[in-house]
Amino acid sequence: MHARLSTETLPDLPPSVVRPSYDRAAVKTGIVHLGIGAFHRAHQAVYTDAALGAGDTRWGILGASLRSSDTRDALSPQDGLYTVSVRDGAGERVQVVGSVGKVLVAPEDPEALLQALVRPETHIVSLTVTEKGYCHDPASGELDESHPDVRHDLAHPDKPRSALGFIAEALNRRRLAGATPFTLLSCDNLPANGATLHRIITRFASRRDVDLGRFVADTVHCPSSMVDRIVPATTEADRASVAAAIGLQDSWPIVTEPFSQWVVEDDFGAGRPAWDEAGATFVRDVAPFELMKLRLLNGSHSTLAYLGYLAGHETVAEAMAAPGYTSLIRRMMDEEITTEVPPLAGFDLDGYKASLIARFQNPALRHRTWQIAMDGSQKLPQRLLGTIRGRIVRGAPFERLALGVAAWLRYVTGVDDKGAPIDVRDPLAADLKRRTAGMIEAGALVESVIGVESVFGRDLPREPIFRSTVERALSLLLAEGAAATVARLARQ
Repeated sequence: MHARLSTETLPDLPPSVVRPSYDRAAVKTGIVHLGIGAFHRAHQAVYTDAALGAGDTRWGILGASLRSSDTRDALSPQDGLYTVSVRDGAGERVQVVGSVGKVLVAPEDPEALLQALVRPETHIVSLTVTEKGYCHDPASGELDESHPDVRHDLAHPDKPRSALGFIAEALNRRRLAGATPFTLLSCDNLPANGATLHRIITRFASRRDVDLGRFVADTVHCPSSMVDRIVPATTEADRASVAAAIGLQDSWPIVTEPFSQWVVEDDFGAGRPAWDEAGATFVRDVAPFELMKLRLLNGSHSTLAYLGYLAGHETVAEAMAAPGYTSLIRRMMDEEITTEVPPLAGFDLDGYKASLIARFQNPALRHRTWQIAMDGSQKLPQRLLGTIRGRIVRGAPFERLALGVAAWLRYVTGVDDKGAPIDVRDPLAADLKRRTAGMIEAGALVESVIGVESVFGRDLPREPIFRSTVERALSLLLAEGAAATVARLARQ
């Protein structure tokens, strides 16, 4: 049995393993991160680790889990240290990351997290809470004031449950103390995530107190950002292979790909780490990069996830190796998505699309289709439906995009192509199950599910071309299955 990764055992790492080059004891906490899951630890925490290594030790990370204690339980005995294994067909590069210090579990002690947020040294509060963590209506981008967590946090502001509740209470305490507000940095896949977060938190704060709402609206900086790295869920096989590579036990290592991109609006109210020296790109307007990534990468990823899962493919790479899938995705990018991506001067869009295909095909990443398929009701509006709206305005076809939507409709019926049950994880799972129960005909399924306004808005259900195109794709999926439908479309 290996000894456990920790500050004490760092010197025991093999020379080939990259490890923190700075004195972790000298690092101050300047960032509180809400939602400290695998993606943050593979992405923003790695950039921050590099910035700390460059000499600015003001920017250590205090992580906070808003639901589960799993990350805290894994990392606390390791002094916050963890391993990042970067893999592709050429091999593996292993790094131990030290930018994360303490990890709190919000439900266990909400006051401890609030005190961390209120500390004057906390200059940035970053978030990876997934789309559903914003307690908003994905179709409109507005606060969902009927959300149970919103209602609870407005009634009990000193004992919040949601990210919004913690942020608003901390900002109120800082306001009353005359302290500078922290910058809010969303790193989630939301359109205009900074502006969306600013709108939502301003509305939430205004519901609490008019003066607090005005304070948030006028003083809180919310830069937008675009994040990009594929991070599969860690498996027991990953833990075993990492232990062999580092000679120590790591309870929660991260496996990821070589590619990493971070584009950030340079709008920080109280300073920031030198993430640009670590590879991040700071720009005035993130929107073109954001739309490019949401529509090309995320839209393709979701389409692959549903079509792949239905056909029995456990991972994205397996789906891409099956007949027709690579051709379908590349043609969807070229013929249906590219026209809906804003031009970026000097950016090699064809090269980017080719890199996406290669990343999806990476055999070293076992990115499960089921993992990507989660929370589809929150993801579809920005990943597929916005692109479809653009195609409708142009009067242009969107057969492959519609197939992605139809695959989601087929997926949420809860049964795959072989008749096996699907564990549908979605905030609207109960409503979707009710809407699809006993339905086996495409027209009825489309009619029932596109009435979910928080997903499809009010406009798409009224578009005959949207209904008919999705219904046609769903009819094929129901009659022939995902594998045969993908092969058919790939030949057209």
